[in-house]
Amino acid sequence: MFKVMIHPADYDTVRPAVDRAFELFPIQIAGKKVLIKPNVLRSSKAAEGIVTHPAVLRAVVEKVEQMNAASIVVGDNPGLFDYGANEKSFKETGLMDAAKGYYQNIGNESQTVAFNPAFMPTVSLSKAVFEADIIISLPKFKTHGLTVITGAIKNSYGFLPGAQKARLHKIAGTPQRFHEMVVDVFRLRVPELFIVDAVVGMEGNGPASPDLRDIGLILASDNAVAMDAVIAAMMGLEPNRLRFLQKAKEIGLGECDLDKIEVIGALKKLPDFKIPPLGGEAIMENDAIQEMLHNKTLPRPYADPDLCTACGACIEQCPVTALSMNGDIPEVDADTCIICFCCQEICPEKAIALQ
Repeated sequence: MFKVMIHPADYDTVRPAVDRAFELFPIQIAGKKVLIKPNVLRSSKAAEGIVTHPAVLRAVVEKVEQMNAASIVVGDNPGLFDYGANEKSFKETGLMDAAKGYYQNIGNESQTVAFNPAFMPTVSLSKAVFEADIIISLPKFKTHGLTVITGAIKNSYGFLPGAQKARLHKIAGTPQRFHEMVVDVFRLRVPELFIVDAVVGMEGNGPASPDLRDIGLILASDNAVAMDAVIAAMMGLEPNRLRFLQKAKEIGLGECDLDKIEVIGALKKLPDFKIPPLGGEAIMENDAIQEMLHNKTLPRPYADPDLCTACGACIEQCPVTALSMNGDIPEVDADTCIICFCCQEICPEKAIALQ
């Protein structure tokens, strides 16, 4: 039977809840390469509740340190608003300090893998995802205008660097297909442990809603499907009605029937919890949001010939080999480019712009 922990906590006393999670879901950390992935949607203040709180990240980092990991990497690829702004997002949210020196910009190196051809034949995932022996995912307890909830499964969407996120949003076309596509991303590399920041949650039209909710809990599980089923139930939803949970169960990733999940702690429905309207159509049929997604997939790197010295740094650092030299100027293959901004960040002459 799948298990989910529900443990009281606040941000000043989060460590006992983290310790309890590792007791209930033991994993061999010693000598292993560990990737810790918080939910870093965009640059914001910790008090806005948009990202995993720094106190939760710090507690997990310190726990993994004590378990003698061979190496620790803390990283994420921010969402639609902040492509490529990994370092900025970590600094402003307070997660950079909480990472205790283990932060890496995991968007700088990618690996191409086969994907569901109904969406795209291949996608690029951060190389750190594949290099890790153990991945610990730190979702935030939030709503989401398209998937209704964002939790353990949706947090893995941040394994994708660059504008692939917007591209896949557009290609999906309907809320149901987006639900299914999120599961396809998740299954590419399933994390070993999920610890959810539910001390302060988000209701309303997330994932960047101003409607915060004091919940006072840390959740944990070694199964994302069971975890998200419990989150859904706490929000007052029927887990089996969420398409991404249906698909995850169908392909054997876990169980969303609450009768088949052992809850360690008190599972209580949050009264009058506000969920997003229309089950996803609010985003898919919103012209302004669709225009934003469209615009996010258009920009491509351009090298200013007056500034470029043909040093080749951008070509060497491109995680998907989208740049090549044409004479004395680098050019981009638009179909390969994931708009991760690595070339722009690495250029010593500041010759790369997006247009």
